[in-house]
Amino acid sequence: MSTHEVTNQAEPFVDGNFLDADRALYEAVSRWVEGDDAGSLSELGRLAGTAEAQEHGRLADANRPILHTHDARGNRIDEVEFHPSWHWLMTQAVGAGLTAEPWTASVAGTAHARRAAGFMLWSRVEAGHGCPVSMSYAAGSALRRDAEQAARWLPKLASRSYDFGIRPLTDKAGAIAGMGMTEKQGGSDVRANTTVATSSPHGPIPGDTYRLTGHKWFCSAPMSDVFLMLAQAPGGLTCFVVPRALDDGTRNPFALQRLKDKLGNHSNASSEVELEGTWGARLGEEGRGVRTIIDMVGATRLDCVLGSTATMRDAVSRAVHHARYRVAFGRRLIDQPLMRNVLADLALEAEAATVLAMRLAHAFDTGESDYARLGVALGKFWVCKRTAPMVAEALECLGGNGYVEENGLARLYREAPLNSIWEGSGNVNALDVIRAISREPASLEALTKELHRVRGASRVLDDHTDRAVEQARSLRPDSPEAAFTARSIVEQLAVAVQAALLVEHSPSVADAFIASRVEGDHGHTFGTLPADLAGATGPILDRIS
Repeated sequence: MSTHEVTNQAEPFVDGNFLDADRALYEAVSRWVEGDDAGSLSELGRLAGTAEAQEHGRLADANRPILHTHDARGNRIDEVEFHPSWHWLMTQAVGAGLTAEPWTASVAGTAHARRAAGFMLWSRVEAGHGCPVSMSYAAGSALRRDAEQAARWLPKLASRSYDFGIRPLTDKAGAIAGMGMTEKQGGSDVRANTTVATSSPHGPIPGDTYRLTGHKWFCSAPMSDVFLMLAQAPGGLTCFVVPRALDDGTRNPFALQRLKDKLGNHSNASSEVELEGTWGARLGEEGRGVRTIIDMVGATRLDCVLGSTATMRDAVSRAVHHARYRVAFGRRLIDQPLMRNVLADLALEAEAATVLAMRLAHAFDTGESDYARLGVALGKFWVCKRTAPMVAEALECLGGNGYVEENGLARLYREAPLNSIWEGSGNVNALDVIRAISREPASLEALTKELHRVRGASRVLDDHTDRAVEQARSLRPDSPEAAFTARSIVEQLAVAVQAALLVEHSPSVADAFIASRVEGDHGHTFGTLPADLAGATGPILDRIS
């Protein structure tokens, strides 16, 4: 039709290098990742931005996995069918070393930071397939505590070969891991789990074997090759290594009851599973299940921070991209003062999340366990909590276009709350911070030492840090006040850590962050930076090329 001339629309959001265009991440990689690995990340960033990768992400999300409980002859098979784009995405993620590779002895030094940057870059293509990628990474942290299980599983979990299908481990070039802790009567209260483990020596898998019977309410990526699961053994709650296929080629009992119909994360199959005489090898001591799996939880919580940061970055990048093309009232949106306020405010949030996420990954490389213990819990609460309102504001920058599926922001918006819920919701993480401060005081001391590295750079930040640390130190952890105010305490510490990291590593944006987030010269919505920061919006937005 002659009347249908398309004008004043943004170009497709493709063909950029996601690493080069994100100055905060690029600088973190330059700082904490070795040269050769940094080069491979640039290539991954280029691939993530291609039209091919973006289309695979769209197709994987649009074509949800299908559960097949039985074959045509009525035999129980319990398999999940995925769209080819899911497999393409998994092939690239595994091939880029985003699974358990950092836990292997052959890679050290900056492996966790390299993998963290890669996970953030690739998560911007599609978030759902990041779940099994993340669990495969995190499983390595728990498995390495047991020499026999580590020798059996880690080489395949660290492999760069994606090898889909339920087969014995010896027949596979690579493996993927999942986890099953949550049960319907317990949720985050995993000690309420009722799955029972009965010792059954000389089972068909290596290790101290048991048979598990029970129901797991959330078991993501059920086509994984192995799962870490919690069950009640005679000595108490215990962790088990549960393979899908046994060494003799038969299948471990693993009845998939249904796939969850979720708000977002559509490409990822989250299931309910019945265990009935399912074989598992004990990992760690009986009764020490939570302690055994806590390393895996810490690693998956780190990935929640990374994944939420990727969602933030993709949202603000799409908003800025749109604003650079779209003209309204005679000027490009990016040149409109109030839009600049909104976009710069969003960019501040994304940059603070990026620097914190990469610093936490660097702590895994340097063995700063005390700092990571508290920092990951803080980051998991704060960054994941900030993602949903931030993405909602970024979506609004596109107006009605943002609400249309094909522009990408709607999918990000559905994804935004996820990481705040998984691996312990906000209350669970806030209370975990309180426990860490009281039971592991070295964690607060490590965090305080980090905060004091920039002491003197900002009186406002110094005062805020002193108040936050003193409040944390003076807690009586079992008091009603500590439980009731846990979120407030976590917020104060998290903002202090982000501000300190920006002062040290992103000084061009640190003053704006401190003025708005620490000094409090900010409203209740994004886009309420004070008037005297108008001149700072240019340097902030220039960091999104």
